[in-house]
Amino acid sequence: MTTLDDAALRRLSQEFEEAEPQEIIAWAAETFCPALAVTSSFQTQSLPLLHMIAAIRPRLRVFFIDTGMHFWETLLFREHLEAELGLNVVDLYPDDRWRPFLRNFGRRLPLEDPNLCCYLRKVQPLQKAMSELQAWISGIRRDQTAVRARAQILERHANGLIKVNPLLNWTRDDIEAYRKRYNLPAHPLLRKGYPSVGCAPCTRPVAPGTEDERAGRWVGQEKRECGLHTEMFDKTLTLSLETLATPEADEENC
Repeated sequence: MTTLDDAALRRLSQEFEEAEPQEIIAWAAETFCPALAVTSSFQTQSLPLLHMIAAIRPRLRVFFIDTGMHFWETLLFREHLEAELGLNVVDLYPDDRWRPFLRNFGRRLPLEDPNLCCYLRKVQPLQKAMSELQAWISGIRRDQTAVRARAQILERHANGLIKVNPLLNWTRDDIEAYRKRYNLPAHPLLRKGYPSVGCAPCTRPVAPGTEDERAGRWVGQEKRECGLHTEMFDKTLTLSLETLATPEADEENC
């Protein structure tokens, strides 16, 4: 197991501010594999990172969180990229014990409690998948949100997990330039006005040139992040799963 104290982590993170993403990815693979994975939402902005992973460490696990509420275009795009780039995609799903709750209330959650919805559908599945890893690679960028603007290239979670953000200093223009350079496809919803794509109930098109790329996410809500890249990722929901998963409620034919 690789160990990096806080001082070494800060030093490396600062050094990587001047490094190319490929160099950071190669370092992470060499340092942490096999206890390493990458997460991707399979949007257009995900393409450079996925393309780099395919070239540097093609068998690295790519975690895709299947919330059950994605646009069908996202699911088809995910299948296409997995085959086209030869990716090792691992689908993550909400805990089965939440199934009765989500079956009864899941469609209302995005509007009534989007934080709980994201926690059950995204945060908790990734927490479980990451529980035995040392590090994970993310494609976030500083130009996306105020929260991400404060991120560092190497960060340590409260549980010790190290997060690696190789594209942190890239911009939307950098993403598009890379995509065109390597003739990579775009998410089908991009041409329909969706520069940032989340779950269908929580995403709308944006007005080009007048709104930022994430303006269509959680419209009308005091929410800008799903929780994977905030302190929510380090928290555990206190509500007991067993209180919801009663045998009567879990019958397949109910």
